[in-house]
Amino acid sequence: MGADAQVTPRLVMQGITKAFGSNQALGGVDLILLPGEVHALVGENGAGKSTLMKVLSGAHAPDTGTMKLDGKAYTPRDPQEARASGVGMIYQELSIAPHLSVAENLVLGAEPVRGGLFDRGAARKLAHETLTSLGHGDIDVDAPAGSLSISRRQIIEIGRSLALGCKVIVFDEPTSSLAQADVQRLFELIDRLAARGISIIYISHFLEEVRRLSSRLTVLRDGKSVATFKTKEVDDARIVAEMVGRNVDELYPRSPRKAGEVLLEASAPGLGSLTVRRGEVLGICGLVGSGRTELLRAIFGLDPDGKVRIAGDQLTPAPLISWQTGMGLVSENRKEEGLALGLGIGDNICLASLSKLGSAGFISPSQRSRHTQEWIQKLGIRCENPDQPIGRLSGGNQQKAALARLLEADCDILLLDEPTRGIDIAAKARIYEAIDRLVTDPVRPRAVVMVSSYLPELLGTCDRIAVMKRNGLGQAHPLSETSAEALMAEATGNS
Repeated sequence: MGADAQVTPRLVMQGITKAFGSNQALGGVDLILLPGEVHALVGENGAGKSTLMKVLSGAHAPDTGTMKLDGKAYTPRDPQEARASGVGMIYQELSIAPHLSVAENLVLGAEPVRGGLFDRGAARKLAHETLTSLGHGDIDVDAPAGSLSISRRQIIEIGRSLALGCKVIVFDEPTSSLAQADVQRLFELIDRLAARGISIIYISHFLEEVRRLSSRLTVLRDGKSVATFKTKEVDDARIVAEMVGRNVDELYPRSPRKAGEVLLEASAPGLGSLTVRRGEVLGICGLVGSGRTELLRAIFGLDPDGKVRIAGDQLTPAPLISWQTGMGLVSENRKEEGLALGLGIGDNICLASLSKLGSAGFISPSQRSRHTQEWIQKLGIRCENPDQPIGRLSGGNQQKAALARLLEADCDILLLDEPTRGIDIAAKARIYEAIDRLVTDPVRPRAVVMVSSYLPELLGTCDRIAVMKRNGLGQAHPLSETSAEALMAEATGNS
């Protein structure tokens, strides 16, 4: 339904503010949601999206501002009262009780009662009717919820909101754990919900999802709503510019590039081989489980049997040797392998280059702070200070700090495994800018190998792209000679 329809808004949030001590999380947010509308909410991590939804769901009370639901004052005291009023939340981390049945989960919080006891028959009937209305009547309502796939657990959460009569459903990054086929089914389900007059707030880091689903979008920046657009009337660059507060020429910047000498030649048994030159970005795509991550780990020396030649010198891969010869890795699993979450930002950034920070085995705190502050400014890392524990940063800022470690270590070769996974579009834009600057540095252009599951990212960032399959890495294709369709066909064995 269009934004200009002459109807009473389903939801109005006006002038919403919320502070936690001296931290002003929301500084004045306005949001209007129409009946049957899918309205996207976008913004950087830390922009206030989660806090705003917690206000909407009754988890937080706003300091100032008003909310109306179908024209009436809406002031939920807790999430249960919000659900009873008609507002449901589908969180990224699903709130399913795995030991309970599907039916018991679906009526959780609003259990039917007969004679003072839980009416199991009524719960089963309601669950089956609700799931059937969602096109999933085949789900066994007596099965333990924990036995279902992630996508089907998500259906149970959606069904719970419908069973409670919710008129507003919030989807918070709902595709983060779904396979592509399940993502498409979710989109079709959201389309059907909207067609039934249910209003949807959709939060996502992926602009193509926003474009696929929403008719309007609202941008949050620094706790304020800064712009609302009709989705089809605004381009990606304008959305990102509103998110970061400055103009962004392109989401995927591409300065003039010139590939130089071969900087890295590497191979691993059963995984294939690759060559990358100074001044280029080599992309690697492929299906989950094809061996993309294993190839990068073998090259870096985390897994045995890799063979590496850097600048013509044959080496036996090992992490210490890799760092010493100018090759660094950003792991796809930054929380467990990429960062020391209990240490400060400065400790993490300087971890691979401590010899630069002092002499005779001593580290100068002032040197560490100066080096860290340089990367905080260059990469736009949002933090309180260089000593702040890195585990308290948003995912995007953690990823920028992981990249900063490679730059602080003065790496010539950067192995980036899913470098933008789980971070917002504005943080992605900054990482793309950093990669472009690295390979086009006029004094010393670097070489980058980037693994990604996201084809638009590879096509926008890389100079050549190779497809990883179970029989190893295929030939790298120049960007001008391939497409998303061709790469996918090769990955699935249909080419």
